[in-house]
Amino acid sequence: MTPPIQRYLPDYDIHPSTICQHCKMTTREGTLLHHRTVFDGWRSISISLYMTLVGYGVLVGIPVISTAWVNLLGFSEVEVGRVAGADLGGLSLGAIATALVIAKVDRRYLVFGAVVLAVGANALCMEMVEYEQVLWLRLLAGIGSGVYTAVAVASLGATAKPARAYNMMLFAFAFSQALELHMLPQLSMNGIYTVFIGCYLFGLLFINWIPRRPVEKSLDVEVDVEEDSGGHHTEHRHVPAYVPWLVLAAIFATYINIGAYWTYIELASLASNATPAWVSKVLVWTSFCSILGCLFATFISNRFGLARPLLLTLVVQAVIVGMLAGGIDDTNILISVFSFNFLWIFIDVYQMSTVANVDHSGKFAALMPGAQGLGQIVGPNLAASILAMGLGYSGVFIMCAIASLTGMSIYLFMYMRLKKTIPALADAA
Repeated sequence: MTPPIQRYLPDYDIHPSTICQHCKMTTREGTLLHHRTVFDGWRSISISLYMTLVGYGVLVGIPVISTAWVNLLGFSEVEVGRVAGADLGGLSLGAIATALVIAKVDRRYLVFGAVVLAVGANALCMEMVEYEQVLWLRLLAGIGSGVYTAVAVASLGATAKPARAYNMMLFAFAFSQALELHMLPQLSMNGIYTVFIGCYLFGLLFINWIPRRPVEKSLDVEVDVEEDSGGHHTEHRHVPAYVPWLVLAAIFATYINIGAYWTYIELASLASNATPAWVSKVLVWTSFCSILGCLFATFISNRFGLARPLLLTLVVQAVIVGMLAGGIDDTNILISVFSFNFLWIFIDVYQMSTVANVDHSGKFAALMPGAQGLGQIVGPNLAASILAMGLGYSGVFIMCAIASLTGMSIYLFMYMRLKKTIPALADAA
């Protein structure tokens, strides 16, 4: 049988000094080395991609789900913010719990338990429709989806090329998001819950494709360094503990923006001078901007690394969400939502890949949905409080812009520190 390492040998001649001796991948001086593992198998990547689409299903479909809660269950705009916050906050709690045990517990057991919880909570939502009941049930459903998603995201982050894996994930999101935004408004509330239940149960058929354990637990990075003689050698550089935590804090800040904007963008548009039919079409078709975002994110990161494009992207996103504070019409809603979907991909690819570059144990990678979910619970609740104070949607969008700039400031601080200590990590792709 062919040894695992030899399966990845290139088919063309490369000078031996430029080949990583762990996984036989070609390297360049000053670049981080990533080694192939069981997580690079097509089965592992396929099931992980599917699980992320299902686990993040509520997150990407929250505009139309929020509208359904208003139109079909009679919730107020403030109540919608609380329910959305509970669902997406549960995502955070589930991911945090998973991060504590993912290095020790069989991941297949975690996934099975998550499916039981998510399916049970969604099924109960079909029978219990009062606000207080739905609030707690969506929290439980969110916890299940958080565990489910955390395992999938950690598995993608453990691949040899996490940026590519996350790009594949977000590329798939472009289609799943468009499908959700087109299909869910045509369903009853119970129909929406049934779709989620069916997707979770279908994934169980392939649970054996999920790798059981991590393969590495270090916070070190391996850097390929050119020697004076012209050869190459590998150096281990210890990554300061603050790096992944700073990234998680920045993810939290940026998802306050994303959570509030995405929860209320349709409701804000419908309460403005924008044409309702136009808004509905914009939400569906601009979701395909994510496809372009994936392609550009890969191209730009290969040329400029992750950090510098991310800093610029967060500033631009602050501008395009803040522009709605002056009022919404058919033109600026198109510009804002188009840009938001395009830039959202940049932000997620760069943020998630930055964590994956320093953590293959899955601990911090599993916390990424936690940071996202925490931002998702704070963002809608902050927005709901702003609306309750009578500040209107203008106040909501100003808050969104401030949150995006906060994330940018955290990354700028981290980038300047790493530039002095581990330049290869600061500008890693």
